[in-house]
Amino acid sequence: MGNPCYECPLPVAIPPEKPFLESVKLGIKETLFPDDPFRQFKNQPASRKFILGMQYFVPILEWAPRYTFELFKADLIAGITIASLAVPQGISYASLASLPPIIGLYSSFVPPLVYAMLGSSKDLAVGTVAVASLLISSMLGKEVNPNENAKLYVQLAFTATFFSGVFQAALGFLRLGFIVDFLSHATIVGFMGGAATVVCLQQLKGILGLVRFSHGTDLVSVMRSVFSQTHQWRWESGVLGCCFLFFLVLTRYVIGNLKKGLNPVSVSELAFGSPYLGTAIKTGIITGVIALAEGVAVGRSFAMFKNYHIDGNKEMIAFGMMNIAGSCTSCYLTTGPFSRTAVNFNAGCKTAGSNIVMAAAVMVTLLFLTPLFHYVPVVVLSSIIIAAMLGLIDYEAAIGLWKVDKCDFVVCMSAYIGVVFGSVETGLIIAVTISLLRMLLSVARPRTFLLGNIPNSMIFRSIDQYPVANNVPGVLILQIDTPIYFANANYLRERISRWIYEEEEKLKSTGGSSLQYVILDLSAVGSTDTSGISMLEEVKKNIDRRGLKLVLANPRSEVIKKLGKSKFQNHLGKKWIYLTVGEAVAACNFNLRASKSNNQVADELDAHNNV
Repeated sequence: MGNPCYECPLPVAIPPEKPFLESVKLGIKETLFPDDPFRQFKNQPASRKFILGMQYFVPILEWAPRYTFELFKADLIAGITIASLAVPQGISYASLASLPPIIGLYSSFVPPLVYAMLGSSKDLAVGTVAVASLLISSMLGKEVNPNENAKLYVQLAFTATFFSGVFQAALGFLRLGFIVDFLSHATIVGFMGGAATVVCLQQLKGILGLVRFSHGTDLVSVMRSVFSQTHQWRWESGVLGCCFLFFLVLTRYVIGNLKKGLNPVSVSELAFGSPYLGTAIKTGIITGVIALAEGVAVGRSFAMFKNYHIDGNKEMIAFGMMNIAGSCTSCYLTTGPFSRTAVNFNAGCKTAGSNIVMAAAVMVTLLFLTPLFHYVPVVVLSSIIIAAMLGLIDYEAAIGLWKVDKCDFVVCMSAYIGVVFGSVETGLIIAVTISLLRMLLSVARPRTFLLGNIPNSMIFRSIDQYPVANNVPGVLILQIDTPIYFANANYLRERISRWIYEEEEKLKSTGGSSLQYVILDLSAVGSTDTSGISMLEEVKKNIDRRGLKLVLANPRSEVIKKLGKSKFQNHLGKKWIYLTVGEAVAACNFNLRASKSNNQVADELDAHNNV
């Protein structure tokens, strides 16, 4: 191992002090505006800034002037294609939400128009989704029976949609989209799979032709409801799964009348004075978060295929505004469902104009074609829902989680089991709680690594990862892998003490060189607080009592600033703070050799005096 110039090591620079207000401004910018959306406004005249601002908040003003006939042809085909899917899905999912089927069609008219103006995705197709529909039915149905008090139930659904929109838009305007990130990929996979399983089980009501059915969504309630009514099973409904034409002749249960006409205004139906307003708000926030997580994730996924970027905060504003507008025009919660977006993408859409085409096709359906759906069997809707739900049970993703990260697999299965055997809310709460506990555990119990020297280099890496790395005689090198805060300071103090104790015991048992130096590699410690500095002071005192010396390597800018202000840097001594682990090791080796030479000279003098 070569030695650099240990007598003249490079100093660790302390960044210049910034004014308080400038530091606060920079912190807010880094936290809330990581994408720097204001850079396009720099050095622009006022008129141009106004135009850019309008295009930023209303993206259709940016792409519409460049819209060509070729783009229209592609969007026309895609729009008509997704409209053919939107009509049966809209009716089916409205039934799943215990709402009148016509509301499902209404929800595929106004929201897509709003999204086309405000959304940043070229591929996202707007519509209702099964999971949100199930949540609405599950949460509102506990308070108001949709069969006994249909009008109030519909009013609460509109009100919940309104608050979903307000919550979503607020997250976007306040740049708080990171809140949605607490729903991890594992949580979403398990939650979607569990919800899809529950939805499929609930369709047994339609498949078996049952009139009464459990309002519970858990597996036990559904199975009890199914097998307690075996005498009411309709074999005709079951046969339809194998022979659709045969069932069309025999069935007596159909959708019912769907009235013609566009969405009626429903502002007066928002139940702000209802005693169930709290339930509506809670339902709105929970479904809003789920809808955001799904919609933004779907939009980003398909944007990757075409190599363009979508603004997550703008998407939240778009979702929020379309749900606010939807709640005022007889629509319930909408987002960007995966199935419809996949069809839109594969059909060759080029812009958000495909949503406008879909809305136009739905408008024609509402004006002229709704009577044709009167005789569609309920069991057909159940079949449509089951077919759509099977695609949401992503067992391949669950297997992938097991292979890559067992903890993520536990989160996924917790969400699935919680939804299937408890309720939709229970599964979601369990999964989010486990995810948050895991995150807190990683913060409160960070990893520390023993570093060694890669042979024939000045590189130091974890001995666990690189078994060829060698220990440095007389020197213990530890790397802390996280910022040091009050939550982990005490743990790190105890863990460092244990590393020192174990190293000394090992050296005693093997007869190796005694431990003289402890080097802390702080390259991964991006920041610290006063508890972290107190921890370092305690570690230094503990090391001093053992007759050892503490050395710091590569403290980051925020850390070295606080070490200087707290006087810890002076207590430790600037000569014991180095830019790299290599320089710190070289300095320690130099001191060890110098100490050894001094000891040899002292021994020779003692021997000479004795003679």
